[in-house]
Amino acid sequence: MRTRRDPRTLADGPSVLDRMAEILAARGIDHAQVDALGDEPEPFSPEAALSAGMPSRYRDAVADHPLVLAWTRQVAAQATAPSTGARRQVTCGPSLLMAGVTGAGKTHQAFGAVRVLVRSGLGVRWRATTAADLYAELRPSTATDAERVLAAYSRVPLLILDDLGAAKTSEFVEEQTYWLINRRYNHCLPTLITTNLAIKDLRTCLGDRVTSRLAEMTTRVEFEPVDRRRHRRAA
Repeated sequence: MRTRRDPRTLADGPSVLDRMAEILAARGIDHAQVDALGDEPEPFSPEAALSAGMPSRYRDAVADHPLVLAWTRQVAAQATAPSTGARRQVTCGPSLLMAGVTGAGKTHQAFGAVRVLVRSGLGVRWRATTAADLYAELRPSTATDAERVLAAYSRVPLLILDDLGAAKTSEFVEEQTYWLINRRYNHCLPTLITTNLAIKDLRTCLGDRVTSRLAEMTTRVEFEPVDRRRHRRAA
């Protein structure tokens, strides 16, 4: 069994650290200044890193809807640490289905919910996509590995799936959505879903298998029938 040896205790000649100090001195570099570099704070906070990965429009989004905030508390309560002393990570939890007219603020609340979780000190591995973009990525192509793409979205601990039901109904759309939702349903992975459609219309678009799972795995949040984008422009 090999054991790790401290370079300062090697038997023959000057230690590795001493030799490094000599090289630095020959180049006019103070090794104490080099050592101090290790004490520099990380250049980005978790929240800054989160903002960098968000669409520009939602980089300042913070959730304030009572039911969305209740969801973040539930997810946080189920977070676990991979090892003793490690930061707790989002691993499983409930999902939300946010329904309402275009411009009601659903997507803003979804991205804001991720920020709330990060601000609470949790580690959050997440992805976000629109349903239309997802189907475009999954269509057969020599440039993409559809199975790998689907696996990435279906296994990520937290997923934002925006505008579900907006794509044209087809066997391909129903099948791909089923594979995605079924895996997240089976593994209890938290998913933030937004849609402009009523449940009965989702059933028409996506079939009974998908909507049955959505009904069980999600809490439905109804948004006021107000297009906030138009109100802001008119103000």
